[in-house]
Amino acid sequence: MGEDTLQMSSQRPYLLRALYEWIADNGMTPHVLVNAAMSGVRVPMHAVKDGRIVLNIAERAVAKLELGNDVLRFTARFAGVSQVVSVPLEAVIAIYARETGQGMALPEEAHADTTSSAASAPVAVESDAGDPQLVEDGNDDNGSDRPSEPPKRGSHLRIVK
Repeated sequence: MGEDTLQMSSQRPYLLRALYEWIADNGMTPHVLVNAAMSGVRVPMHAVKDGRIVLNIAERAVAKLELGNDVLRFTARFAGVSQVVSVPLEAVIAIYARETGQGMALPEEAHADTTSSAASAPVAVESDAGDPQLVEDGNDDNGSDRPSEPPKRGSHLRIVK
């Protein structure tokens, strides 16, 4: 038997689907943390911060959710505009419940072509306010390659009396 016959398929899609189901079955809102800088990631760039984006993948928030073996794909509204989101599974850093922060950082693949190690990847942690926050180790060697952040703007909603 050769080495190729003993190699198993990636565990990432199975872990992602299992954790998504676990979070949804417990009545929580599944979110994924994505490395938006990886090739093949198709997300609204205005929502990307520090090269990362958190996506709500709850059934009520998306349409046509596909948790395939190679890609996470769905349609969702961003700033009132429907967009198709496509994320290669190698770009998914973690999946967690918004309400509790419970979930899992997905293990890196041995054959994955990434520029950062698992130790330097940001992880989602729960703050005192209950909102997930990104924590990085401070080793940022590609800061000059980041696109400039869009200007901050106020809410588009207004109170009508």
